[in-house]
Amino acid sequence: MTSALENYINRTVAVITSDGRMIVGTLKGFDQTINLILDESHERVFSSSQGVEQVVLGLYIVRGDNVESKARSSIKKFEDREDMKYSRKVSGGPKSRWISRG
Repeated sequence: MTSALENYINRTVAVITSDGRMIVGTLKGFDQTINLILDESHERVFSSSQGVEQVVLGLYIVRGDNVESKARSSIKKFEDREDMKYSRKVSGGPKSRWISRG
């Protein structure tokens, strides 16, 4: 897994946490337990009544045991949270690809 993550350094990634949150940011580093360091990050909060809200987080660390999945993102708008929460792969060609933790 770690060798696959090396290809994502300094690229924008979307991380789904085990509690269903989506964090988008630039991957700056990681370690052997898949702790992720994201820069210029924000959380995308999905609401059926208000659409998507972006909460700025800045420099952010996601613990490896809290990472459900990661994807390289082309900064497209993800419109269906339930689809993103349970999907491991996003259609959209080479610019968006899910990587399973397990």
